[in-house]
Amino acid sequence: MRSTLQIGETVWARLGIARIVVRVRVAANLARRRFVRRTPLIPRTTSVKHSFVPVYPSRRSPVMARNMVATSQPLAAQAGLATLQRGGNAVDAALAAAISLVVVEPTGNGLGSDAFCILWDGSELHGLNASGRSPAAWNRERFPNGMSERGWESVTVPGAVSAWVDLSTRFGKLPFEALFEPAIRYASEGFLVSPVIAEGWARGAQVLGGQPGFAQAFMPGGRTPRAGELFRFPDLAETLTQIAQTKGEAFYRGALAEKIAAFAREHGAALSEQDLAEHRNDWCGTVFSSHGDFELHEIPPNGQGIAACMALGMMRHLGIADHEPDSAEALHLQIEAMKLAMRDVEAYVADPDAMTRVRPQDLLDDAYLAQRAKLIDRKKATDFGAGAPRAGGTVYLTTADESGMMVSFIQSNYAGFGSGVVVPGTGISLQNRGWGFVTTEGHPNCVAPRKRPFHTIIPGFLMKNGQPLMSFGVMGGPMQAQGHLQMALRTQVWGQDPQTAADAPRWRVTKGLGVAIESSAGGSTLSALAAMGHAITSEAPEASFGFGGAQLIQRVEGGYVGGSDPRKDGCAVGY
Repeated sequence: MRSTLQIGETVWARLGIARIVVRVRVAANLARRRFVRRTPLIPRTTSVKHSFVPVYPSRRSPVMARNMVATSQPLAAQAGLATLQRGGNAVDAALAAAISLVVVEPTGNGLGSDAFCILWDGSELHGLNASGRSPAAWNRERFPNGMSERGWESVTVPGAVSAWVDLSTRFGKLPFEALFEPAIRYASEGFLVSPVIAEGWARGAQVLGGQPGFAQAFMPGGRTPRAGELFRFPDLAETLTQIAQTKGEAFYRGALAEKIAAFAREHGAALSEQDLAEHRNDWCGTVFSSHGDFELHEIPPNGQGIAACMALGMMRHLGIADHEPDSAEALHLQIEAMKLAMRDVEAYVADPDAMTRVRPQDLLDDAYLAQRAKLIDRKKATDFGAGAPRAGGTVYLTTADESGMMVSFIQSNYAGFGSGVVVPGTGISLQNRGWGFVTTEGHPNCVAPRKRPFHTIIPGFLMKNGQPLMSFGVMGGPMQAQGHLQMALRTQVWGQDPQTAADAPRWRVTKGLGVAIESSAGGSTLSALAAMGHAITSEAPEASFGFGGAQLIQRVEGGYVGGSDPRKDGCAVGY
């Protein structure tokens, strides 16, 4: 059996509880006389004053430390923290956590993922686009019925492994192989499956159980693991070892590449050894938008991060700070701005090489954003169309160290387990990023050979006065840009600490006038928004995966403050 479960009485039954909650508690109220006065290694970068008083129901407190890791799974967070403690930097810690997440959170990522990263190296901000391109044999005619959501015909070249290699080579301190040790141990010796991931695993299997290789890898014994059960994946441990020993060469030009391509041929798919061998990443920098004294930085297209920048730019013209953070008026302005931004993104964002008519800088032009903001009726919801700018289920983690290096990193298989395809004997689960293309002739995001599709996964980063302020992200498909806007405003405009911002009720726009809002926003707020014309769907946070999972680390004098989303299994940890 390629992957195994420890069947029998679970941790759940033995403990006699419904859930295991990982709590990371840090004393936030130490008397001022107990602090040691010294010159901070990390200078003050923000004037925002956090109260650290709980505002929303939460199981968690903000975490404060001089070195920090925040992820959506505790074992991955611990892998990152242990890497820092053995002398690694924030990049090493991020990679150790990311590699571990492939094992312990397969519902959101795998070795067949794509990845993006924004990092502050101590003096400069960098952006890395490690998303793969379509196979050379793909074209519009290949998909007469539209793009495939699942299976081999949704698979583009995976980029995550190459991201690990490039980041480690350029910025890491520890040997590349050392970063794999926790993940290999989790895969070979097994790990106890955490509750939110167990639920997502079961949901994914209902849809993907018939895809090539899925059941063999992720349903040993004919079912998915329950929360608290031990899951081993020796095939994945062996594959991770090969990647570590060859610095990724085996995956793109060696034995693993041959296995991926052979399995593709077996199923009539287009992905080839040459497609894998020709993959390359781009150090792409960032796009950004400012509000007050801070800047929101995002990876440029082909990702949706520009939507968050556009919406934040509209906030400059709407007086968002005049309203309370949870008021119907504040939510209405954000929702309307995000609808405008997303309509433009759907119309214009694609592989940057294909954005010849409307460029990223056109979408971020302040005059254009002011024009779009004027379309917002402060009392009424509107179903907007795209504008006309001047022509011209994912995992997220963040780390920071006491030298000042900060990393915002995301990798994803896209829709839960992605395509559902798992290469036999390897544990390589492949993403379904090809579903991000369209087949509309003339659209900049129309499928074509060796082209990057539109991407939902985006890391976020805030800067202030040329210095790093906060590395953060909100995993969750189309929720991500919307979550970035909400996190930026809550922490910087309304002064909420990272954990409070993660705990707060969230919203997401859907189609037309549709808005899904967590029920914790309160009945009066929901009623007021409905009266404005929003088609409200109220959802309980614990009943929906649609509001994403935030991880945040904000820099303060002497260290960092971190928050981790209670909607996920993870935590922020530090020392």
